[in-house]
Amino acid sequence: MNYTYKDKKSGGELRLTSGNSGFDRLFFVRDRADKLLTIAWNRGKSQKAVIDEVEYEFPEDAILPLVVNQSFRFENPEDITAWQFNRDFYCIVDHDEEVSCVGFLFYGSSQVMFVLLNEEEKATITRLLETFTDEFKNPDSIQGEMLRLLLVRLIINITRMGKQQYVPSGADDDTRFDLYRRYNIMVENHYKTQHEVQFYASALNKSPKTLSNVFALYGKKTPLQIIQERLVTEAKRLMYYTDKSVKEIAAEIGFEDTSHFSRFFKKQTSYTATEFKNILKNTA
Repeated sequence: MNYTYKDKKSGGELRLTSGNSGFDRLFFVRDRADKLLTIAWNRGKSQKAVIDEVEYEFPEDAILPLVVNQSFRFENPEDITAWQFNRDFYCIVDHDEEVSCVGFLFYGSSQVMFVLLNEEEKATITRLLETFTDEFKNPDSIQGEMLRLLLVRLIINITRMGKQQYVPSGADDDTRFDLYRRYNIMVENHYKTQHEVQFYASALNKSPKTLSNVFALYGKKTPLQIIQERLVTEAKRLMYYTDKSVKEIAAEIGFEDTSHFSRFFKKQTSYTATEFKNILKNTA
């Protein structure tokens, strides 16, 4: 099952795929022109998912949000149902007040999030899928708007489910949660040029200490770790999928001094950037 809606005027695109044995995404190699966010649902048994060359266990009846520049492939892609859409179809940043997913489901630092579905939640998503399918079969003047409304419902439902599983009890105060999300999306927008927590704290009118206290509520990473992990993730992507030199990669993510970048990379990964690239060459 493969459906595609395209709006010729706006360039908006929504895809729905299911049972496709060739479903994957190679952002830097093949799919860079398609700026698509992905919501993948594993409707089969637990399977391996490789995201930016890191292997994860993709549980049965789990949903995985993936951002534009992530490359991925699945052990059993025919068991995946996926919605993919671009900014022109529905911009989650511009409509974040509607769905509250930016900096959480999408662009939530380097964390890969698997949202597990219970039987009731599975039934909810199944009903939405059936409605999506019906709507794709009815091309008329309001089809695009109907599909957008369905996508909003899908994202809102997954966001609620994700918060129940990933936000600790007592830590979902709206103000603090919003600060957590805004920090993550700011890092996504500025990590190549701003490597210090102070920049983000000032932009958010908070102190670095306040940010640290808020992040501690979620029991995960510190504000600085969010920046550092995003830099390492992008550096690894460029090493995996491009032929850029260490010097070029360092410059692309905001390091003027290549040796500084290499020391940073080694502190985060135990390898210098050159060593990591050589390992990739030897295992290719």
